[in-house]
Amino acid sequence: MNANSSIKTWAEEDRPREKMIAKGREVLTNAELLAILMGSGSRSETAVQLAQRILSEVDSLNELGRKDLEFLMKFKGIGEAKAISIAAALELGRRRQAEAPQQRPQISSSYDAYSIIGPLLEDIPHEEFWIILLNRRNEVISKEKISSGGVSATVVDSKLVFKPVISRLASSIILVHNHPSGRISPSNEDIALTKKLKEAGKLLDIKILDHLIIGNRQYYSFLDEGKI
Repeated sequence: MNANSSIKTWAEEDRPREKMIAKGREVLTNAELLAILMGSGSRSETAVQLAQRILSEVDSLNELGRKDLEFLMKFKGIGEAKAISIAAALELGRRRQAEAPQQRPQISSSYDAYSIIGPLLEDIPHEEFWIILLNRRNEVISKEKISSGGVSATVVDSKLVFKPVISRLASSIILVHNHPSGRISPSNEDIALTKKLKEAGKLLDIKILDHLIIGNRQYYSFLDEGKI
């Protein structure tokens, strides 16, 4: 490989960006990750070669993170902008390590689900349909609004329901919608929709754990009532 060539002229499997897209960030070496931050090397060496040379002068990434901008800028091909990008990335990594991982709330009952989603839906004057996405431990991944409608109904598209579930790799979901009237008994349409989404979920190996109807500081649970 010609040392003067830019990353764009390399074989695709040798390009750090393309390698990350194709194989994931975990397979990249420290030098390749550093090369992505720099974007380019110098006239005499590629970005990866420059990154390898920088890393050879420190014992670890921790030590590199303690170096100042002047240390980075002493390498040919590293100007102030590249040095700042590298220092900023290393500082983000340090802060990430310092943060305690956030504990996701776990749902073990219909009331747990109501406590999480109820405040979002109880006082709005129109009907909305939401889903709660859960992992295999029934921990909440996210809450997603699927549709917003009028006083008495909202249209729910099955494709829009399952799109965020698939993209977030959720194992199960809880359906939720509100009745602005305050009456929480399910309508025939609510029952039919629940059945339709449950059958669709089976094809995708996604469980519909419950369907909550929220109104007037109370809720109806399809699971508790044996309707799902």
